[in-house]
Amino acid sequence: MSYIQTLNGKHINFLNINPDDIVIEDIATALSNCCRFAGHLPEFYSVAQHSVLTSLIVSPEFALEALLHDAQEAYVCDIPSPLKRLLPDYRQIESYVESVIRKKFGLPEIMSEPVKYADLIMLATERQELDIHDGSEWPVLAGIPTTDLFTINPLRPGQAYGLFMKRFTELSEATCNA
Repeated sequence: MSYIQTLNGKHINFLNINPDDIVIEDIATALSNCCRFAGHLPEFYSVAQHSVLTSLIVSPEFALEALLHDAQEAYVCDIPSPLKRLLPDYRQIESYVESVIRKKFGLPEIMSEPVKYADLIMLATERQELDIHDGSEWPVLAGIPTTDLFTINPLRPGQAYGLFMKRFTELSEATCNA
């Protein structure tokens, strides 16, 4: 068996994804139940909330892409970056899932530089605000500032789902009205 069944009853076949089986509600549900940092936090903080906050620190033309920058994690889950680098087969499947999602939602094939940068700003901000800064150096964050646009108050999964869906609706309506 090479597929998973989503909450909405869709079958995601990792070898041949039907784009019609990718639905935003499944993405929002899964990301709102996935904890950042492989769960190594003092309290639960979801990938969905991270994604919404990332979408708030980019300019409007990149907001939908920022909101969906981790959407593939809804189907393949996230693996911490140091481990992911050791798993080339996983990275290949993750890239395939990401490409289908990007095409489905009309996003660029490759993540835009402003979104990559915003993701790093969020990482620096999360490290500071979620009390996981132990003084060790994270080379990827060299020269990366934190944001002061908001304070991170971790939400429960249901709240994160609602926030994610509200932001997706706002951005979708803005795109339709543009």
